[in-house]
Amino acid sequence: MRLSLLPSAQWTACFVLLSVLCSLFTPAVSVKYENFKTCDQSGFCKRNRAYADRAGQLGSSFESPYQIAPESLSWKNGQLQGVILKTIDAAGETVRLPLTISFLASGSARVVIDEEKRQKGEIELRHNSIARKERYNEAESWAIVGGLDLSTTAKEERDATKSIVKYGPDGQFEAVVTFAPFGIDFKRGDATHVKLNDRGLLNMEHWRPKVEKAEPKEGEETPVQVQQGEDESTWWDESFGGATDSKPRGPESVALDITFPGYDHVYGIPEHAGPLSLKETRGGSGHHTDPYRLYNADVFEYIMDSPMTLYGAIPFMQAHKKDSTVGVFWLNAAETWIDIIKEKESHNPLSLGIGSKIDTKTHWISESGLIDVFVFLGPTPKDVTKAYGELTGYSQLPQEFAIAYHQCRWNYITDEDVKDVDRKMTKYQIPYDVIWLDIEYTDDRKYFTWDPLTFPDPIGMLKQLDQSDRKLVAIIDPHIKKKDGYHVVDEMTKKDLAVHNKEGKPYEGWCWPGSSYWVDCFNPAAISWWKTLFPYSAFKGSAENLFIWNDMNEPSVFNGPETTMPKDNLHHGNWEHRDVHNLNGLTFHNATYQALLSRKKGELRRPFILTRSFYAGSQRLGAMWTGDNQANWDHLAAAFPMILNNGIAGFPFAGADVGGFFGNPEKDLLTRWYQAGAFYPFFRGHAHIDTRRREPYLAGEPYTGIITRALRLRYSLLPSWYTAFHEASVDGTPIIRPHYFEYPSDEQGFAIDDQFFIGSTGLLAHPVVTQGADSVEIYIPDDELYYDYFDYTPYSGQGKHTMSAPLDKIPLLMQGGHIFPRKDRPRRSSGLMKFDPYTLVIVLGKDGTAKGELYVDDGDSFEYEQGAYIHRVFQYSNDILESKNIGTKGKLTDKYLKSMKDVVVERIIIVGAPASWTGKSSLKGGEELEYHAAEGGKAAWATVKKPGVKIGEDWKIDFSVSHDEV
Repeated sequence: MRLSLLPSAQWTACFVLLSVLCSLFTPAVSVKYENFKTCDQSGFCKRNRAYADRAGQLGSSFESPYQIAPESLSWKNGQLQGVILKTIDAAGETVRLPLTISFLASGSARVVIDEEKRQKGEIELRHNSIARKERYNEAESWAIVGGLDLSTTAKEERDATKSIVKYGPDGQFEAVVTFAPFGIDFKRGDATHVKLNDRGLLNMEHWRPKVEKAEPKEGEETPVQVQQGEDESTWWDESFGGATDSKPRGPESVALDITFPGYDHVYGIPEHAGPLSLKETRGGSGHHTDPYRLYNADVFEYIMDSPMTLYGAIPFMQAHKKDSTVGVFWLNAAETWIDIIKEKESHNPLSLGIGSKIDTKTHWISESGLIDVFVFLGPTPKDVTKAYGELTGYSQLPQEFAIAYHQCRWNYITDEDVKDVDRKMTKYQIPYDVIWLDIEYTDDRKYFTWDPLTFPDPIGMLKQLDQSDRKLVAIIDPHIKKKDGYHVVDEMTKKDLAVHNKEGKPYEGWCWPGSSYWVDCFNPAAISWWKTLFPYSAFKGSAENLFIWNDMNEPSVFNGPETTMPKDNLHHGNWEHRDVHNLNGLTFHNATYQALLSRKKGELRRPFILTRSFYAGSQRLGAMWTGDNQANWDHLAAAFPMILNNGIAGFPFAGADVGGFFGNPEKDLLTRWYQAGAFYPFFRGHAHIDTRRREPYLAGEPYTGIITRALRLRYSLLPSWYTAFHEASVDGTPIIRPHYFEYPSDEQGFAIDDQFFIGSTGLLAHPVVTQGADSVEIYIPDDELYYDYFDYTPYSGQGKHTMSAPLDKIPLLMQGGHIFPRKDRPRRSSGLMKFDPYTLVIVLGKDGTAKGELYVDDGDSFEYEQGAYIHRVFQYSNDILESKNIGTKGKLTDKYLKSMKDVVVERIIIVGAPASWTGKSSLKGGEELEYHAAEGGKAAWATVKKPGVKIGEDWKIDFSVSHDEV
């Protein structure tokens, strides 16, 4: 029986029955590989890999068919324009490919290659298609928000074979554009750091008409076809998993090799489950056999250490070697594959030093669109991330509640259930800020409705949460149930705001509600309409403390090819879905963001929206999580490399489902996961509908107590976390930072991905992610002093150190030379901590100094943009602790400072306090000092109680007083 042919009601019944039956079993196998393509099953990937193989086999005799026509070149205002000629036959016939190389004021460079015939619309489409003829050229309008100003200082020199452009800060960068074959070497100083088309793998599949072969007449045998030249088998249509993709424009893939000479490590290109330092995909030790794939998909129970696609795609890569970082951003929203090869090149020890270097060679392949590549020459990781952020936007500064703890499962079954969990979290004194609702809260899975039987009083539920300044997040997905009388679908179809199929009619597919349509958020009219659904008067049962979760926005289509939408579907402007697939999640996320901004006239609060699918630029809109993980130790261990790579790629507000979405974690695993989750930028416990309930208070002792302490650790450090989020929002620096970010010279740390620094606090965390472990090997990258966060045990000396880590212990070090803020009074939620006093922790370095920052605002509105914030630097030197303002005064600064005038520093802790303080009980200003001498292997420390200083003011505290009599 083919379910797709059943009437809607019967199909839904069968689907529900099937879901119920499946839920009775715990899957023994994770992702179904057969549902997703390999490179060999993806026509354009296979063709371009074969092209690379041919080039490799021919070696030096291979000649790239692409060269610049020198007479076409022109230089104006920091931009080099011309035409690349692609030779396509022995007679010398060529295809014209317009080229633009832009040198930006930021120091970045951009290379764009188009195809003239498609650009001008001088092609014919098959199947009477109404799709656009051009290569997709609108990714920039979604991903790029700034940083495109052209350099006014770049200078070009040209001869018969090449063009040389000097650009960047003080003209330190250089681009050498070679005409025949076309290639670009990007240099910093005298060294080449990035090479485009070094191996000659540039390939733009130009338009050509399909030559129809005559069908054999009746009685004639079909002639045997002998493959000659290129493999045309997937040029015009392609089948996979029972679905056929019509290709009205024919073959149109683009590919380019990008080499990082001398670079051993590359990072980024999320989302994949694997190590921080990306593996090779063609040869090498422990390599993958397929390229890394970027094609957003609903991957059920994804597997570990795999290059296969997941839910998000950010085609941004960093390459790093000692004291140098560079990067590339491949601005293409179509399905993309990336091969990585690391080749060792031996050098003459007499001329270039003993040993060898590694060249990392990458091959980028996309199904359609332009070649549009940004090149960043660093030289530091922070320089690269900042330059990328100037283009795509920095991470959203979220509401403060969003960085606290979120309690979720699929599903809290009634509004009374929600209120009961809320009451019990309070009863057990377990802090949390947000409780979540999955799809079961809706009436028959119709979004913007509530089930009248199970959620009859959503406003009452929200009011109870608000009493503790807690929030609710409700899921709203892009699939809209096809049901007569449902006002949302009726409006959407009436206004023609759904994604269309290849015939130009609304596309119908299957997802959680059964038969559904998908809102097309590429359409400005769809965004305007979407905004009308969210006002409190329209979304009945919603209130100011309700926020949104956008799931399934890859988009997930249960009966679609690779569980997503057909590539020949059509979006606004008649762009094919193949052109925009990886942008789809961002467009829906953006529509919801715009909607939350306009919920109520006169109310302008920062939205909070979690997304599963994402692209470059999604960081401007909210948070992401790593999707449907499993309750096992491997998935716990995998989360940090995934989150770190997301941060490197400009989207640091990331997390993983604490406890694992699928399965029932044993209590040790659940406990360790909460300890790890306390260091996720986005911190949420979540579970599948078929799992046992696992709210922290259900774990029982000692587990509940240990989990609660981990949660309280997160809450006490919220001022430091919020300061790190602010830093990310202004310069793109990741919130949790891998070693190479902080120590770009330390080669031993370049591949470390199980420990990390938190913002600029000097806190170095190495949560336990291994079953049965009661210690960890934590790596110290320098000769500074480090101290155990909890008992002040000192550690020093570069290299690995063993830290004891029984179940109730989180391995967390404080690096000397830092000051970080805390709030130590336990509360039910972060909102209730707003006016609590601060504790400053001073961790003295070897030189007796320390420094740190605090950023704080109202944690809710956009008034910080008008100066309503406090930003201070704390410095300790020569026995003086000083607080200085580093903010910029704005229209609302005085008003905000007045609201915070009674917020004080109630305690100062000095770790590594000097022995000369022995016997001292007060400071020069009369502040009470409590000194604890070093003993039992613990460092000396001291506490200043009630120093009498306010958080929003300048002040100094003098520690340089004589000893009191003992």
